[in-house]
Amino acid sequence: MTGYSSRFYLVLLWSICGVVSLASPIEDQKRDRITQLPGQPKNVGFAQYSGYVTVNEQSGRALFYWLVEAPVSRGPKSRPLVLWLNGGPGCSSIAYGASEEIGPFHIRPDGRSLYSNPYAWNKLANILFLDSPAGVGFSYSNKTTDLYTFGDQKTAEDAYTFLVNWFERFPQYKHREFYIAGESYAGHYVPQLGQIVYQKNKGIQNPVINFKGFMVGNAVTDDYHDYIGTFEYWWTHGLVSDSTYRMLKVACNFGSSQHPSVQCMQALRVANMEQGNIDPYSVYTQPCNNTASLRRGLKGRYPWMSRAYDPCTERYSDLYFNRPEVQKAFHANVTGIPYAWKACGDIVGNYWTDSPLSMLPIYQELIPAGVRIWVYSGDTDAVVPVTATRYSIDALKLPTIINWYPWYDSGKVGGWSQVYKGLTMVTVRGAGHEVPLHRPRQAFILFSSFLQNKSMPTTS
Repeated sequence: MTGYSSRFYLVLLWSICGVVSLASPIEDQKRDRITQLPGQPKNVGFAQYSGYVTVNEQSGRALFYWLVEAPVSRGPKSRPLVLWLNGGPGCSSIAYGASEEIGPFHIRPDGRSLYSNPYAWNKLANILFLDSPAGVGFSYSNKTTDLYTFGDQKTAEDAYTFLVNWFERFPQYKHREFYIAGESYAGHYVPQLGQIVYQKNKGIQNPVINFKGFMVGNAVTDDYHDYIGTFEYWWTHGLVSDSTYRMLKVACNFGSSQHPSVQCMQALRVANMEQGNIDPYSVYTQPCNNTASLRRGLKGRYPWMSRAYDPCTERYSDLYFNRPEVQKAFHANVTGIPYAWKACGDIVGNYWTDSPLSMLPIYQELIPAGVRIWVYSGDTDAVVPVTATRYSIDALKLPTIINWYPWYDSGKVGGWSQVYKGLTMVTVRGAGHEVPLHRPRQAFILFSSFLQNKSMPTTS
């Protein structure tokens, strides 16, 4: 056989065995290229790709991604790659991170048209959004029982497999500076994935995944400190009575087990009644009326995580991503998923199997390794509040490099920051749970500072 034909038969054999695709990476990329999204503004000036990457051949498990490259005018080839993850668990990074926070487009209330986000993070980096695990957003598994068995470990392993396979499809990103970012329950996803990448890279001289660091916002980090900090935030912000605060401190076990006690649940019900009809994810803004669609957090461990900021924006996503022409443009739902697209997958979140009580041991492993770690917090979030984050960071007992100071945007205080040895903490003033949604300009400054590894600006 000639060289060409022998290669053809070898690739054919591999494809039958499920090892590789017949298509070349360039062909795969062309297949995933987005030409135009319905309702998209014209002349956006950057490339977009979306599609599926198989992470388990046997189960037919595939994760959906959306890559938004930096604008051509800003040199995407010289920009790092940043993976964005939303939490829940069970909530879509496409619905939240991409569509109402850091993505290039936001969805209008009609659910049909898009408008440009002036503070889109792809102006600074190539952004890769991932719906994880299977059963979230457009990601799926042909084995239905998979959706009932996901937890932290399986999610992290699948995300790593996704990355390895995705880099094969996009070899131009191999060895590019790589960062991971996310919020809320991605406070588990991000460091866990970072740990796997770091450990797999050990002993490899030139690793494909050039992992440099991660950033998490309003992140679930450590159950003990999250409970203490959350109840303290409620009390100091006048959301609960003195007696209820004392009852919470006594009844709730502060992370000593996976599920709150009956007494703790009773105390939390009283606290919820005292708080009234507010949006706990953004305590100083009006909740959306007629909230038929409610975002669900990890209710088993954090019973107060009932919904997130502005469920109305979630409705816009429901309208847009269920449209057949939108799914076609995204190369999504190619297998005919037997359920409507939802911002958060009920089954995945409700049947979550494993969730370690603390991420601090991972921090303690990655900080000495030189991994860049930034932790930020919107200070009007009562669900994973700034007090919880500060208690968690304090538990690491890191030496301080730069003491607590105000940072500025256009002459106004944008928040506060403290730089530790191996970790930077930043607060964003007036931002709720989804910092880039509430304070997009300040979040953009934060992201820019993170990528440059420079402390937050002290002058306007």
